[in-house]
Amino acid sequence: MMTKKTISASRAFLILFLCQMITALEVPLDPILLKELSQPPTITQQSPKDYIVDPRENIVIQCEAKGKPPPSFSWTRNGTHFDIDKDARVTVKPNSGTLVINIMNGGKAEAYEGVYQCTARNERGAAISNNIVIRSSRSPLWTKEKVEPKHVREGDPLVLHCSPPVGLPPPIIFWMDNSFQRLPQNERVSQGLNGDLYFSNVKPEDTREDYICYARFNHTQTIQQKQPISVKVFSTKPLTERRPTLLTPVGSTSNKVELRGNVLLLECIAEGLPTPVIRWIKEGGELPINRTFFENFKKTLKIIEVSEADSGKYKCVARNPLGSTHHTITVTVKAAPYWITAPRNLVLSPGEDGTLICRANGNPKPNISWLTNGVPIAIAPEDPSRKVDGDTIIFSDVQERSSAVYQCNASNEYGYLLANAFVNVLAEPPRILTPANKLYQVIANNPALLDCAFFGSPVPEIEWFKGVKGSILRGDLYVFHDNGTLEIPVAQKDSTGTYTCVARNKLGKVQNEVHLEVKDPTMIIKQPEYKIIQRGGQVSFECTIKHDPTLIPTITWVKDNGELPDDERFIIHKDSLAIMNVTDKDDGTYTCVANTTLDSVSASAVLTVVAATPTPAIIYDRPNPPFDLELTDQLERSIQLSWIPGYDNNSPITNFVIEYEDGMHEPGVWHYQTEVRGTQTTVQLKLSPYVNYSFRVIAVNEIGRSQPSEASEQYLTKAAKPDENPSGVQGIGSEPDNLVIIWEPLKGFQSNGPGLQYKVSWRQKDVGDEWTSVIVANVSKYIVSGTPTFVPYEIKVQALNDLGYAPEPAEVIGHSGEDLPMVAPGNVQVHIVNSTLAKVHWDPVPLKTVRGRLQGYRIYYWKVQSLSKRRRRHVEKKILTFSGNKTHGMLPGLEPYSSYKLNVRVVNGKGEGPASPDKLFKTPEGVPSSPSFLKITNPTLDSLTLEWGLPTHPNGVLIAYTLKFQPINSTHEFGPLVEIRIPANETSLILSNLNYSTRYKFYFYAQTSVGAGSQITEEAVTIMDEAMASRQVDIATQGWFIGLMCAVALLILILLIVCFIRRNKGGKYPVKEKEDAHADPEIQPMKEDDGTFGEYSDAEDHKPLKKGSRTPSDRTVKKEDSDDSLVDYGEGVNGQFNEDGSFIGQYSGKKEKEPAEGNESSEAPSPVNAMNSFV
Repeated sequence: MMTKKTISASRAFLILFLCQMITALEVPLDPILLKELSQPPTITQQSPKDYIVDPRENIVIQCEAKGKPPPSFSWTRNGTHFDIDKDARVTVKPNSGTLVINIMNGGKAEAYEGVYQCTARNERGAAISNNIVIRSSRSPLWTKEKVEPKHVREGDPLVLHCSPPVGLPPPIIFWMDNSFQRLPQNERVSQGLNGDLYFSNVKPEDTREDYICYARFNHTQTIQQKQPISVKVFSTKPLTERRPTLLTPVGSTSNKVELRGNVLLLECIAEGLPTPVIRWIKEGGELPINRTFFENFKKTLKIIEVSEADSGKYKCVARNPLGSTHHTITVTVKAAPYWITAPRNLVLSPGEDGTLICRANGNPKPNISWLTNGVPIAIAPEDPSRKVDGDTIIFSDVQERSSAVYQCNASNEYGYLLANAFVNVLAEPPRILTPANKLYQVIANNPALLDCAFFGSPVPEIEWFKGVKGSILRGDLYVFHDNGTLEIPVAQKDSTGTYTCVARNKLGKVQNEVHLEVKDPTMIIKQPEYKIIQRGGQVSFECTIKHDPTLIPTITWVKDNGELPDDERFIIHKDSLAIMNVTDKDDGTYTCVANTTLDSVSASAVLTVVAATPTPAIIYDRPNPPFDLELTDQLERSIQLSWIPGYDNNSPITNFVIEYEDGMHEPGVWHYQTEVRGTQTTVQLKLSPYVNYSFRVIAVNEIGRSQPSEASEQYLTKAAKPDENPSGVQGIGSEPDNLVIIWEPLKGFQSNGPGLQYKVSWRQKDVGDEWTSVIVANVSKYIVSGTPTFVPYEIKVQALNDLGYAPEPAEVIGHSGEDLPMVAPGNVQVHIVNSTLAKVHWDPVPLKTVRGRLQGYRIYYWKVQSLSKRRRRHVEKKILTFSGNKTHGMLPGLEPYSSYKLNVRVVNGKGEGPASPDKLFKTPEGVPSSPSFLKITNPTLDSLTLEWGLPTHPNGVLIAYTLKFQPINSTHEFGPLVEIRIPANETSLILSNLNYSTRYKFYFYAQTSVGAGSQITEEAVTIMDEAMASRQVDIATQGWFIGLMCAVALLILILLIVCFIRRNKGGKYPVKEKEDAHADPEIQPMKEDDGTFGEYSDAEDHKPLKKGSRTPSDRTVKKEDSDDSLVDYGEGVNGQFNEDGSFIGQYSGKKEKEPAEGNESSEAPSPVNAMNSFV
């Protein structure tokens, strides 16, 4: 009788993954199989290597193991056999190796301290545990000592030593007062890693008598207390500021060793006044990102998960305004052994070979040693099938007696690793673990996975057959997994049937039958539609489904992704949902969900509830998607698709767009197929071979496109020869002696069948050679080597598959690779056109020497020197390229009166050829640039001094300067122009006989033999005559002006007085009298001693103030210290109010409690040093 089972795609992949894990190395976890097969012991659970126990509780040392037959257990203590039967306090848990040592009734944990090791043994071998070091937790009392009070001068540093008792594990340290309140810590006061309390400088508020250090021992849940320390700070004025010095660590350098993977903690605490701040840097590198943290107000640098790369020098710098100091800590990161490759269990059959590999790393490099069944391999019984080669054991031609458990030990001075791995030699005929006649059910066009879980030694080979006398399954329609599972990627209706799995090895053969049923998908052929309904009306949503007749569907309705309201107005029929007496709360999205045991589909519609209107508006929208797609007339190259249109939403459908998906080559990607009129609901579609088609239809109206329809059923066309060849065929060379043939590969659906390949053919053009061909696959490039340089080739690329070749392809012409040109252009001539332009001629090179496709000629030219300055300059080469087979070119932008050099090179696709010999040429003189500056200085009544600089670019030999100038009157009119010629060696000129107090405009330029250059202009004014200046009177000193200004000021003053008198007639009362008669009860009297208001007590601050919690000595209240400071509302705490009753005097706000910034140490106990070696 068949057992019925359904499987979804996601569940199938999970089962596949689990099966792969099971068959990796271990025997499958099948209960029946485990009862029959022998297996060496495997340690499954053990106590930690360093095991600190609570002395108040029983000691439990764990050791659990599995194996067939079940293993027996034995223990050693401190390297010798531990006879459990001789100690009444020691028992072993039933069916286990776990020890329980009873110390609750008078026993002492210290008596059982030592190194324990467990051995689990059966007839196939022995596995051993780690060395388990048992130590009892200790929480000793504090040593009694007399604590002297500390008297410290204000501003000095202070260290309060904790010196906690040595416990196991070390205690956690923190400082509190007598009220068990943590002492506040900050940048000035903080606790070090050693538990001491450091003060960078003390203040009067540090005075107190209850500085108490506490040590918490977590294992025993006890807290020890040190004697309170009294600190009294006495003030001295003035305070002397000082630069920082380090309180810890001492000296300028120190060293620290940390183990890989641990947390690195580096600490620097400094004293100084003002309080120093700490900064950390790593010399020659950066602090690791995401692993670096700063604690204890940046006094502690914390790096987690340290590695060898974190070794180096770390510098802490303490700085305040008076200077800085630093300390360098050299960190060395060592490493206990860690696995690179841990040995894994090995299951072999007789006569097979195998290896056990044990690779570990560490610093220093760990030593690798092997044991077999807990005995060093050097003294263990010999096994001819075994050979030890360092970190590897090689097995060859194993027999059943070769079964054993091997231990690999990797150790260095910082610890060890121990791993057990067994070699289990089994001779087992094949077994199929999947139940017989299992039934699998899937929906069409989905993957089907048929299980064939198996076991055997040697590993069996798996074959699948369909039907009772069917042939072995092969080909691209199936996927065969290593764990025996058969996958049908796209199950069709004709995939239904009985499948047989056959497992065979040299010891036998076994088979099993499973059954596959492929069901039709569930479809919603009448979907609910968007509805607008008036309040009080009724509405109905339809939901008609089509399903496989052998499956029983259930239809569920949900509203807004939740359950329907529990309301009798909602009535569910077989194919519809009705809502009576609609209210506003019914507005929302309604979804019909159709479920079967194999699949689920859904469709939604929105209900909009509106107020009653006489005439509802017509809603125009995109059409609803088509539905009920059906494929008929299925031929090799065509098929007929039909569909039912959805509602047009009051806008006629104009056309339908048909799209297709290739589920084999491009699943999930939809392509345009064709388009038909809106009145058509059937279309004949052309198909390509070897494509797994699905179709969908989109309706279009004037409003827009509908949502796509549900996909049709899939249709897989038969394979055929390719219809076309690759496009974009080219032949280009990447090297002088090769030809690279490239093409655009065919897309998946263009292959027309399995086994797509390409036949690449080539021959040298016009030499009569035969075609040379190769067939390649999964590439779009082929390189032909050993070709002549840049010769034409005829090329063609033809597609083929398992069914044959595509039509004969067209030939294309390509060229082999280019090489650099061999010769340089000759007979280079330069013709000077003018001072900035030259024309270059050259003879072309022979085309055979180009050795490639001629791209043009390139001229390199550069200025050697300026002939006027007679000095060389930095050579800046310029390049001009002339495309094609040209023999001349123009060089623009040259500098006049300069010496140039140039050369010419031929250019092809590979690069440039050699350069022609450098050609020297000179440009003639040109006109100069303007003088670099023109300054006019020393103005007098009738003269001006002119100074100028040489032109930046003389562009020749200067022969003279020309100065032109003319006066400008007060109406900006120009006077007569005067011209002066000045020798070229002059750089200044004094102009005399000018008019006083007159503006002149100057025009100045230089000349060469070619002509005048650009001019520079400037304006200047001669000074005024003193007699005339005395007649210029300042209006501000005239008596009439002063009298007028006084009269205006007097008038404004009279107006202000009148306005002030009228304002005070508004009924104001004397403030002073009112305040004396009616004292405001809300106004508190100020204290005489400190000028503050009566004391304000916060609801939370009910405790009496201790010493050290006074108001700051400067009698100011910071804004952050008071929530009701007047600073938030006015000009500041000393502001004055005016006469209408405002505040007069000084305000002092309440002082809140300072926040307690605790700096509790980490709770994790310090690790105990690991054992240096396992043995």
